[in-house]
Amino acid sequence: MQVPENEVFLEIKSGQVPAFEMLFKTYYQSLCRYATTYLKDPDEAEEIVQAAFIGIWEKRASISIETSIKSYLYRTVRNSCLNELKHEQVKQKYLSSKLTEEEKTTFPADQEAIHVELEEKIRQAIGRLPEQCRLIFTMSRFEELKYQEIADQLNLSVKTVENQMGKALKLMRIHLKEYLPLIAVLMNRLLELG
Repeated sequence: MQVPENEVFLEIKSGQVPAFEMLFKTYYQSLCRYATTYLKDPDEAEEIVQAAFIGIWEKRASISIETSIKSYLYRTVRNSCLNELKHEQVKQKYLSSKLTEEEKTTFPADQEAIHVELEEKIRQAIGRLPEQCRLIFTMSRFEELKYQEIADQLNLSVKTVENQMGKALKLMRIHLKEYLPLIAVLMNRLLELG
């Protein structure tokens, strides 16, 4: 900006639209890119940035900026993105718990019994895996870590992690061989519910 930031801000505070437009044109695109790094959705990111500018215009008389307009804008957008992500997590948890409740209420007793039995057999099969195999399998399947992350945490090569996962899956198939029909029944039932 050719005009010093504090002068632009003073003009905005006094309601001068050209100063606000200049601020908008200067930072809009870069703020959208910044918001997209948090939200991964360009449309959502644009909404956040637009809301930030609207907020500045609406509260222009009462806003006091201690640092620079630029850092104020970036901080505002960052906080809005983080709030949006938190809100999304709460929504997902709620939907997930709702689905679980619905599954329980629409799951017949025999399907529930199959489900419980199968979970127990899977737990036993995991328990039978060699220690390193079991650790890598649980980190991958239950903690949802990538092979590289597992390798870093356990001080192993990615190739070793891949080999151990292959071994774990092979052993799990062997241990659960007689339960494959149960898995098929359970999966069909879940597909019917969906």
